[in-house]
Amino acid sequence: MADRLPIETALPVGAIDTRASGWWAMIFVVFTEAALFAYLLFSYYYIAVQPHAPHTFPEGGLPDLKLAVPNTIVLLLSSGAVAWAQFNIEKNDKRHLVWGLGIAAVLGMIFLVVQYFEWAAKPFALASSSYSSLYFVVTGFHMAHVVVGVILLWALFAWSAMGYFNRVRYAHIHIGALYWHFVDAVWIAVFFTFYVTPYLGLRT
Repeated sequence: MADRLPIETALPVGAIDTRASGWWAMIFVVFTEAALFAYLLFSYYYIAVQPHAPHTFPEGGLPDLKLAVPNTIVLLLSSGAVAWAQFNIEKNDKRHLVWGLGIAAVLGMIFLVVQYFEWAAKPFALASSSYSSLYFVVTGFHMAHVVVGVILLWALFAWSAMGYFNRVRYAHIHIGALYWHFVDAVWIAVFFTFYVTPYLGLRT
């Protein structure tokens, strides 16, 4: 039996990525989870336009942005770090791949910690009103996705540090990055819904 060619010469650059079944599996995961968040956010907008006497909507008045805005920036920076890691592995720069994934994972953990303090600072509980229930359910679902994403990033970080990837074998990086970019995009929608729309007049 003829010896197989080394992986760096057996396939052209990017060939594994275009053939990876995991990429399409992640696409379907993203579509499924996007539908979940679409329904949740639709629920928010539907309830927001209903009468809420004697309660206000959002409960407690306009949302405080002093934690939410910096936390949004943290998550966007993490997405940038992942994109930087993707760029570097395509250039076979394994050292900066590791750095990019590590930075993104740390920023994701910072986001979770800040979000916990954001929850703790709220003057309402899960069952206080329709608004509070929506807020904690939607942001809670998103936090769960961030936890999964952080675990995924640390796994990719460890595999990258062990030299599992190179300039033609990096499908795992793009698949994991797709999930993380999705998580970040969802947060933009969540942030706009819960923190921006009340300032634009969607409140009673």
